[in-house]
Amino acid sequence: MKHAKHSAGRARDGFRTKWGFILACIGSAVGMGNIWLFPVRVSGYGGGSFLLPYFFFVMVIGFSGVIGEMAFGRATRSGPVGAFQQAAQRKGWSQKVGTVLGLIPVFGSMALAIGYSVVVGWIARYTAGAYTGSGLAPKTVQQFADRFNDTAQSFGNTFWQLVGLAIVFFIVVAGVAGGIEKVNKVLMPLFFVMFLGIAVYVALQPGAAAGYRYMFTVDPVLLADPKTWIYALGQAFFSLSLAGNGTLVYGSYLDDEEDILNAAWKVALFDTLAALLAALVIIPAMATVGETLTQGGPGLLFIFLPHLFRGMPGGRLLMIVFFTAVLFAGLTSLINLYEAPIVTLQQKFTLPRAKAVALVLAFGALVSVGIQGIVGGWMDFVSIYLCPLGAGLAGVMFYWVCGKSFARNELQKGCNKPIGRWLEPMTRYLFCGLTAVVFLLGIFYGGIG
Repeated sequence: MKHAKHSAGRARDGFRTKWGFILACIGSAVGMGNIWLFPVRVSGYGGGSFLLPYFFFVMVIGFSGVIGEMAFGRATRSGPVGAFQQAAQRKGWSQKVGTVLGLIPVFGSMALAIGYSVVVGWIARYTAGAYTGSGLAPKTVQQFADRFNDTAQSFGNTFWQLVGLAIVFFIVVAGVAGGIEKVNKVLMPLFFVMFLGIAVYVALQPGAAAGYRYMFTVDPVLLADPKTWIYALGQAFFSLSLAGNGTLVYGSYLDDEEDILNAAWKVALFDTLAALLAALVIIPAMATVGETLTQGGPGLLFIFLPHLFRGMPGGRLLMIVFFTAVLFAGLTSLINLYEAPIVTLQQKFTLPRAKAVALVLAFGALVSVGIQGIVGGWMDFVSIYLCPLGAGLAGVMFYWVCGKSFARNELQKGCNKPIGRWLEPMTRYLFCGLTAVVFLLGIFYGGIG
């Protein structure tokens, strides 16, 4: 894969291989939503009854939102601000309109990165505790909860949070090909191998079969429940990392010979496989001790699962492999979240990459340390308001403002076969409509993903 170029012909950093790009996009999509939210959604909404609408929405969003952000980035060779500016100019609007609108997904990416930095710090601490054995020292659920509450309080985990950010800094400052691509090519395959290994181990435990039966049984009543479809939509939308920022930026590093539709279905497939692997580990593991998964989020990851591992044969090794894999997923997502603000600084102020990375991560470190005690509310606000708004704006700017012929031509680049007539209804109407639905339902339900 050749490096992408600016319109002026200047060489840009970029992905060297097709799979490097795909794995980086998978790394950005695979995160805590797959691990601490997807299994509890499957458990709470009837197993197979949730999976069917989830698979449907992944397919729809993958072939509308994901392809759109990739193509928008590639067409403009820019981050969100530059992409929105170019779209505005095509329509004859003031460049300021594009700047203001483009800053929304950039702010969303930065805000999400700040909150995610806190979470990655928690994961880094628990990963270290798994290796030393201290992570399994508590004996009861309450003791595990007390330990996590100490970690999650204000200034309760500053050291490990900064360790996580330091790792991200050294990866991102090395560039797209030299840092982001290289790391994702290693960490993402390892993530899948590790989770697959844990899934096999759990499958061999007595009682695990009950978890599998539940996961793949369809309950017609739950399938007909609107809430099942609402939360399946939210899960699919947020799991595919749509917010008008990270996927768009990664797309800007693609060359015109790349088949975006082909790349998008691979990203959607592997993101779904990651979520299924997490569910295949966690739901049957709970079944082995006769429990039903009812709580997701940090409580599941840092309290109930460590307590569960403690009582299982080989629990320490299990915890080491699990938290190492989760750390890989957290790091690859955080790398992607910081990329949009980094690119924006580089392009706006013509800064060298190292300086832009240093400024963005220094600001991120400062704010993320300060919000340790309120990170839950912070992340809820970003995911409910900024992420769907950014995704919706990117969809409208690419599919409507740039125009349907422009969007079709950009998506057609690299494709061996003509794209069918499904494209415009799927993208201009269904996807843009779904982003509005996700935004409104998120506000009504207090978050759906």
